[in-house]
Amino acid sequence: MNSNERQPNKKEDSLFIQQVGAQITRKLKARRAGDRGVWFGLGMTGLVGWSVAVPTLLGAALGLWLDSRHPGGRSWTLMLLVAGLCIGCANAWHWVSQQDRAMHEEPEKVDE
Repeated sequence: MNSNERQPNKKEDSLFIQQVGAQITRKLKARRAGDRGVWFGLGMTGLVGWSVAVPTLLGAALGLWLDSRHPGGRSWTLMLLVAGLCIGCANAWHWVSQQDRAMHEEPEKVDE
């Protein structure tokens, strides 16, 4: 036997078979889900954008209302705008991480 020939290793082979099986399962799942295309991606981008924009605008509107009712040394508009932006970013981060977790959960189920 030549020293360059690969010796069979059952552990490596079973890991390779599991990885190939996971890829096939993902491809079949994607085919069943249909063609999501460009419009789906733009829709998801819009959804994340709106999840940041809406709390930011609501915070600014509430801040403007508070500034008109209770004028003082503080700018409620600026503080609530930043608070709304932080809430919106946290909301978007939570939603994206939830989608990422759901995407990566499926191959783990196949490996079991």
